[in-house]
Amino acid sequence: MAISAQLVKDLRERTGAGMMECKKALVEAEGDIEAAIEVMRKRGLAKADKKAGRVAAEGAIVVSTSDDARQGAMVEVNSETDFVAAGDDFKAFSQKIADLVLKENPADLDALMALELDDGDDVATAQKALIAKIGENIEIRRFVRYETSGVLASYLHGSRIGVMVELEGGDEALARDICMHIAASQPLHITPDEVSADVVAKEKDILVEQAKDSGKPAEIIEKMVDGRLRKWLGEITLLGQPFVKDPDQTVGKLLESKGATVTHFTRFEVGEGKEKKQESFADEVAAQVKGS
Repeated sequence: MAISAQLVKDLRERTGAGMMECKKALVEAEGDIEAAIEVMRKRGLAKADKKAGRVAAEGAIVVSTSDDARQGAMVEVNSETDFVAAGDDFKAFSQKIADLVLKENPADLDALMALELDDGDDVATAQKALIAKIGENIEIRRFVRYETSGVLASYLHGSRIGVMVELEGGDEALARDICMHIAASQPLHITPDEVSADVVAKEKDILVEQAKDSGKPAEIIEKMVDGRLRKWLGEITLLGQPFVKDPDQTVGKLLESKGATVTHFTRFEVGEGKEKKQESFADEVAAQVKGS
């Protein structure tokens, strides 16, 4: 049967799919737009399953906080390209997930994927539907949720780096400054005591081997190594780092002057630890043309 351009246009507006995909679905459904939507959904979810294994190392960090600023959630959602991550559909989905984490406090990713969104679909189904619509793998990678009687603050550097901090004492301005510092300086822990003994021992072994080349006596080497180890611990822990807004004082001294302590912090950066797919723009366009 003949499919009118208006019918194709209506289906495109409702699904966001391509013109040819809409026309094929309408032909298969004999012009019934509701049946065509069901055809596209089934076809799209099948395609989504195939795309789920592809590397998704772009994306965004998204934050949601309660009105009283006592609770906060931060989520990393990944896509295959930064182009998709900048799109409205991806942004809306990511914010829904952050809001859901804040509201429901799921125990882990499996629990999150089983939660129901406002439209009645669970997160896993909504994720597959988005994959089918945009043609890229979408992955909810990780999340944290904070709840405190102290001071809670968050900071987003664009959409690629996100930090959440909880303080005892201090105020919101201080907490936000600490967030910005963590975003820039990437501490791994709050204090040296939190660094595992195995990690410290491994670093010490490296420093000892480096110091042996100096030709100095063993007792001097020991002092050198101890000094360098303390310096290294200061570099990787929050309290020992020079504060980014005032490098003449450490973060520890800043907090002490404000009568505050950092109880927790989390720093997410999009795609960290993932092997990113290397693909030229021309290759990306060619793949999309071939796929269509």
